[in-house]
Amino acid sequence: MADPKTRDEPSEGLPSALAPHASPYPTSRLAPRFELVDVARQIAEADALIGAVNEARLSLIAKQIRALQDEARGILERTARDLALHRAEARFVKRPGTVYHLFERGNGDRFFSLVAPDEWGGRLPGRFVGSYRLELDQSFTEL
Repeated sequence: MADPKTRDEPSEGLPSALAPHASPYPTSRLAPRFELVDVARQIAEADALIGAVNEARLSLIAKQIRALQDEARGILERTARDLALHRAEARFVKRPGTVYHLFERGNGDRFFSLVAPDEWGGRLPGRFVGSYRLELDQSFTEL
């Protein structure tokens, strides 16, 4: 008869998974031992790598947000400029594809002219501000 302590039966009072000869984890007796320090090091390395990867991702998103903010700022500035140009005096019907020349009177009023600054013969009707082409979407392109 075999000694009851050496049999493959669970110890008295302990569930079979917690018996001294059994492990609750699927391990092999040939596998290397896991030291607590090794497990902690692996967790720290995983934390560091996950942190670095997510920091890079968040950094990229922040860079994209800044680029989108710059783009939005540019759109708003062009919109304000186009609205102001449409409010400039013009004694003709503005048509897309045509180039208009913007002048400013001494009192600050702005007006469009079809006559270019070099065509005025040296007698400009006001301070020349710039030339603009009206586009199909009613925006102006500065020339």
